[in-house]
Amino acid sequence: RRPAALDPGEPSRVAAAVERLGLDHAVVTMVARDDLADGGMAHVADCVRAIRRRSPLTRVETLISDVKGTDALDLLIAAKPDVLNHNIETVARLQRAVRPSAGYARSLSVLARGKAADLTTKSGIIVGMGETIDEVEAALVDLASVGVDIVTIGQYLRPNTNHLPVARWVEPAEIDQLKSFG
Repeated sequence: RRPAALDPGEPSRVAAAVERLGLDHAVVTMVARDDLADGGMAHVADCVRAIRRRSPLTRVETLISDVKGTDALDLLIAAKPDVLNHNIETVARLQRAVRPSAGYARSLSVLARGKAADLTTKSGIIVGMGETIDEVEAALVDLASVGVDIVTIGQYLRPNTNHLPVARWVEPAEIDQLKSFG
């Protein structure tokens, strides 16, 4: 509930690890840092820049929160990650139940802003929480309408009993249908 302060040495350690591992593609992810005025975007941008200094050929993907839809996103956009990833998670109807502190439209706007800045954009949807295939297709249309380049679709697995139960197992054939639709 009270995250530690940001570690100013983290970007250089992350960059050193990327270099040591010889990664072609690194994903920098974060938890929502609503406790910070910029939602942690300057720190993530510092990680992107540090990786680029040490491993200029490594593609850098950032998996971020929605930063409450604020202009703080511009701090990360200025660092030009190779992929800006923000997961929409679920269909519009289930947003409140699945992501009570987020918003479907706000997530789309984050992705649209990344695309408007000429970044490759990516999002993910988790299925098996009670959505219909038609609703997933509608979400794919929404993501396409804001220019999202890459979408992942995965099966929801309940982490523990405090989370939503799995409504159903989505068969691989349905995932294949969604892939074709996408």
